[in-house]
Amino acid sequence: MAETTQRKWHVFPSKDELSVAMAKYTAHLSEKFCKEKGIFTVVLSGGGLIDWLCKLLEAPYKDSIEWSKWHVFWVDERVCSYEDPDSNYKLAMDGFLSKVGIPNENIHAIDKHYAADGDAEHCAALYEECLRNLVKEKILPLCPSGKYPQFDLQLLGMGPDGHMASLFPGHPQINVKDKWVTHITDSPKLPPKRITFTLPVINSALYNLMAVCDDHTEQCQRSIAEIFKHNNLALPSAHLTARVETMWYLDKEVASLL
Repeated sequence: MAETTQRKWHVFPSKDELSVAMAKYTAHLSEKFCKEKGIFTVVLSGGGLIDWLCKLLEAPYKDSIEWSKWHVFWVDERVCSYEDPDSNYKLAMDGFLSKVGIPNENIHAIDKHYAADGDAEHCAALYEECLRNLVKEKILPLCPSGKYPQFDLQLLGMGPDGHMASLFPGHPQINVKDKWVTHITDSPKLPPKRITFTLPVINSALYNLMAVCDDHTEQCQRSIAEIFKHNNLALPSAHLTARVETMWYLDKEVASLL
């Protein structure tokens, strides 16, 4: 393991070993927070993440994790119907959430009707309203500053251009501080309409685990090198921090320039 001022990271020989480590990390925090407060708040992303979480569906985790105490959120979402193949909700439900015992009311997704209508701005406002209501209900605490919600664990991924969530290089969403959730209608990665947590919300989490795996493009390798060697803040993922721990899991291919 190597470490900089704000980041810790592990490099794994294969996707399988990365997946095993991610399951262990997630299960450990689930046990910790379920014991401490009776709730575990987990934020998912899209891309390959759901596939990498597959080890949680196997022994010893599937039958030992207290799934009923999980509350699940999305760091970003594509503004489309739940049935659309682009939907992060569909990806997570089909590949993971439908196979474990998380109550439906604990799965906090984008508004179904406005998503199907393609109304990104309204979807962002309603998702923020959902989070604010969960703060009132004491499901979500606020971070010490009192400005943003504080999630227990966010499981994130990075695009080859260095984007995380739907915060893209050269786009203004990275600078939004007066909202918890914002929207984008011209995403450089299709589909163009999305909602996303803002950077202060992402960085208010207690634990952030960023996994970058199975991307064999030179661009991804260069982005990782720019972040770890030069802390290039033009890349949104370089801004990632957390209140307790910021951990990066990389496979050996994406880490080849480190």
